[in-house]
Order: sequence, then structure tokens, then C-alpha cells
Amino acid sequence: MSPFPDHHQTPCLAISDGAVERAAGLLREGGLVAFPTETVYGLGGDACNADAVAAIFAAKGRPSFNPLISHVARSADAFALGIETPLATALAKAFWPGPLTLILARTADCPIARLTSAGLDHIALRVPAHPAANRLLSVFGGPVAAPSANPSGRISPSRAEHVIAGLDGRIGMVLDGGRCDSGVEST
Repeated sequence: MSPFPDHHQTPCLAISDGAVERAAGLLREGGLVAFPTETVYGLGGDACNADAVAAIFAAKGRPSFNPLISHVARSADAFALGIETPLATALAKAFWPGPLTLILARTADCPIARLTSAGLDHIALRVPAHPAANRLLSVFGGPVAAPSANPSGRISPSRAEHVIAGLDGRIGMVLDGGRCDSGVEST
């Protein structure tokens, strides 16, 4: 028996090459995709597309003064967006990929939408360790703004059905990767 309501509006697809391609295409079109990480499910949108970022805030009911984390596939991708420091390099080598978020000053040509960082000159970056998240980020090829995939103020989702329960009809799709390992957001 499916854990989902009989008639939910948001497609929920098991992780596959086709599902990841579909999700990346949706992100390129400015849509929102929930995807698993090693911590909780993230609600992803193209971090460089201000309309997609605004849609994240709207779907979650999150105040726009609360910055978002941008996820990237590799450390090199992060340091192309945020200014690399010796401490950031050491932390990235020790903890990436993984549940560590680094706050870095934007590079001069950082394309991440200002709304993503609530207008601040620093951005939050992370390289997730979950294989499905990394595949999605690699196929998409750019930074994905992704807070937890739940309405603001609610418990962060560790399963796809939790995402559907909170955001059904407000997002484009959910990549179902089963239960997330920790159920606690990144540091």
C-alpha cells in the first residue's frame, strides 16, 4: 500500500536516471524539486533564477530575510561562487561532501540571485554526500538553493511522504530516495 494520498498533485518519482533528468529539466525551467540529502529532504530551485528562489520562499511560507543554502556538486563549484579562504579549504577537505554548510563572501561574478542570500554579501554553500542529490546537482550543472522541503516552522522531512504531506501541489516534483540518514539539517 502506498504511503501517499490516493490523489496527490505533485509527482513523486523513485530515483532513476530518467527521474533525475526530469528533475534537472524542471529546475532549468524555474520549477521546484524536492530531493533527498544525507540530512533531510531539500526543496530545490535554481539559485541563479530569482523567480525560482522567490517560489521557494512562497512554497514554504518562509520570510525572505531568512537566507537559503545553495547546494553544489563539488568543492570547486563552491569556490567558484564564494571566495576561498585557507580555513574554508581545510573545512571542505575534511567535511565535504557532507552535512557542513560554509558561509563565504560572494565572488565578484557570483551568479547566485541576491534573494537567495537575503541581499547579503555572503552565501551559504554545501556539497551534499547523498548520491541522488549529487547526481541531480551534476546533471543540473549549477547551484541549487535548497532549504528543507517543508512549510516554514514545521518539522524537516526525512521521507518523501513527509514532503508530499506538507507541500503537495506547491512544487513540481519529489525525487523519492527513501528515508534520509540523519533527519537533522546541516551545520
